[in-house]
Order: sequence, then structure tokens, then C-alpha cells
Amino acid sequence: MKRIPLLPTLVVGLAVAAMVALGLWQLTDRWPRKEAFLARVAANPARPPVAFPRTADETLLFRRSAATCTVPVAVRLAGAGAAGYRAIATCADGMVVQLGTTRDPKARPVWSGGAAAGRIGQAPDGRSLIGALLDHRPATPMLVADPPLAGLAPNTLPSVDSIPNNHLAYAGQWFFFAGIAALIYALALGRRRG
Repeated sequence: MKRIPLLPTLVVGLAVAAMVALGLWQLTDRWPRKEAFLARVAANPARPPVAFPRTADETLLFRRSAATCTVPVAVRLAGAGAAGYRAIATCADGMVVQLGTTRDPKARPVWSGGAAAGRIGQAPDGRSLIGALLDHRPATPMLVADPPLAGLAPNTLPSVDSIPNNHLAYAGQWFFFAGIAALIYALALGRRRG
């Protein structure tokens, strides 16, 4: 009968322990914090309007707000799923306004700026998934116009349903990976002994 190898067993044991710890972290820390955050911002549409934030403040998501864009410097289209395309204006002072939606991918909305009212959302930043993981800058606030501007169709207003809450699934994945690693190692040990 062969002895159990010490170093590989230690490495696999540490890896399994790390995966279980990551699963517990998702389950006991990240998931409850995300649930509390979602409950807090879900109540925001019913709260009184606030001044449009010029810096990122996730606690203000979905609140009604208004601001003035004196000089729009660019208007671009971004995909909006079933709604077609979102027309997003960037103002000289850095403010971002989602003007409305269009189904025409070649549309060139014209907006000369002015007062805009709507709900606070987050501007698309164009970072890849890996880029977002490596760069933790908060998303730029964006005013989602309601009513729409520049003759565009209405925006889908930002809501709590658009914020992913995958922490329970992440916990399950870590526990699954730990179980698979332990099972594979146990099978490898069984073959070694046999």
C-alpha cells in the first residue's frame, strides 16, 4: 500500500480550503451587502428629486433629478437591446445625458443642450469585463431623460432589475469547484493505490 503524498495533498487541501472560503465570503459578506444595497436603491424612485451628482454616487441611482447641459460636445449611439439604440450626449462639463432611443442605427440626433430631467443611471463605460475587473473606477453618473429629448423615443428608465446580483451563484460555483477538486484528487489517490 502506497502512502498518501504529503506535498500534493497539502496543495490540494489548501486549494479546496481557499475555494470554500471564497464561497463562504460570497455567501456571508458579498450577497447580504448587495441585497441591502438593492433594497436601498429600489426605494429611490419614490424619494424626492435630488441635484444631479457630478461624481459617482451609487446610493443615488434611480432618483429623479434635473440638470442643464450648456454645451453638448458629442452625441453617440449605444446598443439598447430590444429598444434599439440609446442616444447619449456628453456635455462640455462632463455631464452625460441619455437623450432617448431610436431603432435607426444611422440616426444622428441633434440636441443643442439645455435643461434635462429624468432619473439617475450609470453611463456605459465601454470597458471589457477584464478591464472592469482591473479598473475599479466607479461608473460615471448619467441622467436618463424622461421625457426624451431631441425627438427620440422614450428611454427605458433605469431600475433595480438592471443591477446583477450573482453572489449566490458565485458561492455555489466556488463550492462546486472545491467539491470537484476534492473528488478528482480522491480518484487520483485511488488509482495510485490500485
